[in-house]
Amino acid sequence: MKEQLLSIEARAKEELSGISDSKLLEELRVKFLGKKGEITAILKQMGKLSAEERPVIGQLANSVRADIENAISQKQAQLKAALAEKKLAAEKLDVTLPGRRGRVGRPHPLNAVMAEVEEVFLGMGFDIVEGPEVETDHYCFEALNMPKHHPARDTQDTFYINENVLLRTQTSSVQIRTMEKIKPPIRIISPGRVYRSDAVDATHSPLFHQIEGLVIDKGVTMADLKGTLELLMKRLYGDDCRIRLRPHHFPYTEPSAEVDIMCFNCHGEGCSMCKQEGYVELLGAGMVHPKVLEGCGIDPEIYSGFAFGIGLERITMGRYNINDLRLLYENDVRFLEQF
Repeated sequence: MKEQLLSIEARAKEELSGISDSKLLEELRVKFLGKKGEITAILKQMGKLSAEERPVIGQLANSVRADIENAISQKQAQLKAALAEKKLAAEKLDVTLPGRRGRVGRPHPLNAVMAEVEEVFLGMGFDIVEGPEVETDHYCFEALNMPKHHPARDTQDTFYINENVLLRTQTSSVQIRTMEKIKPPIRIISPGRVYRSDAVDATHSPLFHQIEGLVIDKGVTMADLKGTLELLMKRLYGDDCRIRLRPHHFPYTEPSAEVDIMCFNCHGEGCSMCKQEGYVELLGAGMVHPKVLEGCGIDPEIYSGFAFGIGLERITMGRYNINDLRLLYENDVRFLEQF
């Protein structure tokens, strides 16, 4: 039995010298020192020894166990030190090298102008309200005084999921939802993506953004509408910016107006960009139609209001003098770095 213990110690140290992995080291420890290890197996045979041999073999077994445990501890410390050294070498940093300048991103032109517009309206006491992009026919058309087969729907053809569910053509649907939930006074803008089945060219896209505004209160007039839009345009384009209102027709407003802005290129003198008009068409607006108010449970004899819809891409193109809408969606870094 003495020879067996000495043999176990010798084999353990020999195998330990070839260990280079902490997992293998643990397997070796279990093999020699575990509950079912070789030393434990020897100790289970102690009952066969005489009373004189037991203390001698017991002392030797404890000594062998202690030697193996000490050797394993030393090996474990060596492996840990080697691992730390390897990690330090891999993560070595040369502090004498020049630093690498991080690239700082900028807001996309659409996001930048959107933030400016929102800031202007928040300063005027408006709330920002959002709604679903997948809408029902009721909120997108019928509640806006455009029943089925109304000719105005032809200019707002969109993508239908089924007969009554579609991708919204305008964020006016958010205005209807707001009027149904909240009673006047109401002052909101509803920015967001909208969809129409337009072919892609320099001025059209099947996906674009609108910012629609709605004010409902007692005594609201067209003068309030004009003043609100003038303030917005002066903030965006400068104090010398001017707008004009031309009579128009929208099913959901009465009276209605097309709002033009002074040409950015010629400042009202007339040029090829504005077709010698001096002004460029920018947005549609008007006083909310009484039928729309009634449909949302608001008495048009007591309350009046105005609404408008601005194309974000259009005012962004004017803001930065961009002549092709597609540039805003191509994500060409050479283009975007200019802003």
